[in-house]
Amino acid sequence: MNQTEKARAFGALHQKGNPIVLYNIWDAGTAKAVAEAGAKALATGSWSVAAAHGYADGEKLPMSVLVETAKSITDFVDLPLSVDFEGAYSAEPEGAAANVARLVEIGAVGINFEDRVVSCEGLYPVESQAARIRAIRDMADGKDIPFFINARTDLFLAESDLAKHAGLVDEAIERGRAYASAGGSGFFVPGLIDAGLIEKICAASALPVNVMMRAGAPDVKTLARLGVGRISYGPGPYRSMMEKLRQEAAAIYSLL
Repeated sequence: MNQTEKARAFGALHQKGNPIVLYNIWDAGTAKAVAEAGAKALATGSWSVAAAHGYADGEKLPMSVLVETAKSITDFVDLPLSVDFEGAYSAEPEGAAANVARLVEIGAVGINFEDRVVSCEGLYPVESQAARIRAIRDMADGKDIPFFINARTDLFLAESDLAKHAGLVDEAIERGRAYASAGGSGFFVPGLIDAGLIEKICAASALPVNVMMRAGAPDVKTLARLGVGRISYGPGPYRSMMEKLRQEAAAIYSLL
């Protein structure tokens, strides 16, 4: 498939009630392993890619390194690739669009794009984030690529008190609608694990809803019944792999 075909195929995999499952990767090697396991598409996780290069999350990883990592994946594995691009390394719509264009150029077909103000407190106002999404959509349309913008809200991730998540649902729905109108392709709600609240957002969203697996989250089959269109694993695979590596190394060194 060429890039346009990959982008269309990736978008088509997002179906409410029949979600695409993305086991997040961080380099070409993990991309190949997950592809061989039966994945239909690939997605990086920003935390994992940063950690694999010795950086903290939050756009501490140089953008050039991220782009080169994404290129190594698209060069090595012939599956659609979505890149977790955090805040696109720019607060301004034009800068965000120009940076995302670099990912389009190396063959990526989608991004995660968050509304958190990276390295600061709080989220962008709805109108500001919508303008940033619109600029990215216009750039992709200009290249005739049906690019998948997974519009992420950090409302739930930023609130550690799960009892307060119900009070954030209306704002999340408002943001989801604004992001859809601006050209978003999916709506990502990381941090939300309550089944009833997930179902409410899925019912209100015109976009396929992405839920991130974490402790306490419903299982894949339950999320499908709730209407979820995309399930991802975030930094979980990286943490699991590093813990296994640590344990195996510790077992060896304990014998010395």
